[in-house]
Amino acid sequence: MAGMVIIGAGHAAGQAAASLRQEKYEGPITIIGDEPHVPYQRPPLSKQYLSGEQDLSRVYLRPEKFYQDKDITLHLGVSATAIDPDAQSVSLDNGETVSYDKLIISTGSRARKLNIEGADLKGIHYLRTIADVDAIREEMQAGKNLVITGGGYIGLEVASVGIEQGLNVRVLEMEERILQRVTTPQMSEYYHNLHTQRGVSIHTGTGVTGFAGEDKVESVVCGDTRFDADLVVVGIGIIPNTELAEAAGLTCDNGIVVDDHCRTSDPNIYAAGDCTNHPNPLLNRRLRLESVPNAMEQARVCASNMLGGDKVYASIPWFWSDQYELKLQMVGFSADGDEQILRGNMAENQFAVFYLKDGAVVAADAVNSPKEFMICKQLVGKTVDKTLLADPDADLKVLMAR
Repeated sequence: MAGMVIIGAGHAAGQAAASLRQEKYEGPITIIGDEPHVPYQRPPLSKQYLSGEQDLSRVYLRPEKFYQDKDITLHLGVSATAIDPDAQSVSLDNGETVSYDKLIISTGSRARKLNIEGADLKGIHYLRTIADVDAIREEMQAGKNLVITGGGYIGLEVASVGIEQGLNVRVLEMEERILQRVTTPQMSEYYHNLHTQRGVSIHTGTGVTGFAGEDKVESVVCGDTRFDADLVVVGIGIIPNTELAEAAGLTCDNGIVVDDHCRTSDPNIYAAGDCTNHPNPLLNRRLRLESVPNAMEQARVCASNMLGGDKVYASIPWFWSDQYELKLQMVGFSADGDEQILRGNMAENQFAVFYLKDGAVVAADAVNSPKEFMICKQLVGKTVDKTLLADPDADLKVLMAR
C-alpha cells in the first residue's frame, strides 16, 4: 500500500499528518523534509527563538515521539527531486523513490536573495530556517551594529529583538514607508514611531546597492552612503517553492494553483500553505497567503478530502506580529476598506483600527487588543454602528447580535 505522502515539513505538513490520523486513516503516512528537523513553527524564529526565550523543543509543532506513536514515517534531511504523476511516485536525492496514493505538496517558500556586490560576504544572513536563526544568534552581541534590509514584519521583529539585546539597530527600507506593502500609512507611522522611540534608526527611500568588507561584511552601501555593519539580516520577501510542481506539469501561477478543495490540476495531488494560489469564496478572489492559519486550515482541508470528504476551504485571513511587548493581530486586508475607525488610544499602545467598505467591516489591526481582534473575526462582512465601534466603553458583542 503506497499511502499518503507529504512533501515539506512545515506547519501544513505537520498538521496534515496529524489530521489524517484524526480522520481515522490507518494507512502509511510519509513526510519528506529537506531540513533535519521534525515539522516546526516559523513565527517564533524571528521572535522568541531568536531572542532565546524559547528553546528548540518549543519551536517544534509536536515532539518527535508523536510521529513514532502515530506511525508516521519521517524522511528528514532529504530533498524531493521529482514528482511523477503517472507513476504516482516521488524521487528523493538519496536515490530512493516513494510511491503515493495521494500526495500533498507543502513546500512553502524561501527567502528572496539579494544579487548585488558583496552579497556573498560572511555576516549577511537571511531568516527562514532554524539554521538561519542559529547563525544569526551567534553574532548578535550587545554593542554590535545590526543592519536590517527591509522594513517588513520580519525585519521589524528582528529589530525589536536586536534593541532588547543591546545592539545598535538600523533598518533600511527602499519604499517610502515601512510596512508599505501590507498596511496603511497610519499603521506604518505608528510602527515607525514605536521603533525610533526604542532606539532603532529607520531610513526609508533607501535602497541597498552593495556590501563592503574584506572577508566579512563591514558596511552596507546605499549609493553614496555607507552604514557600518557587523552583521546584516536581509528581509525582502519570499518566493513560493513551486519548482517541483511545475516540473511535474501541475498548473502554477504565483503559486501552485488549487481549487476550493485544495486539489491541484492532478486529482491525486493536493497542496497547502505558502506555495498555493487558492480561491477564497469569502473574499471573492484568488490569493497566495504567507500565513500560518492559512497553512494549518488548508492542511485540514487536504486531509479530509484526500479521504473522500467534501470540505471547502473558506476562511478570512488573519495574521500576527510580536514586536517588543506589543502583539499586533490582523484580520483581513486593510487595503479592502474605504473607511477606517479607531477604537482606543494609539499613544497608549492599546487600540484597534477597523476597516469598512460600504459600511461593512472588512478588516482590522488590533494592538494589544485581543478582544477586538476576536470579535472582528466574527464581524467581517457585517454592517455595524460606527459610533459603537469607535467607543472603547461599548460592548462589541452588541454589534455581533445585530
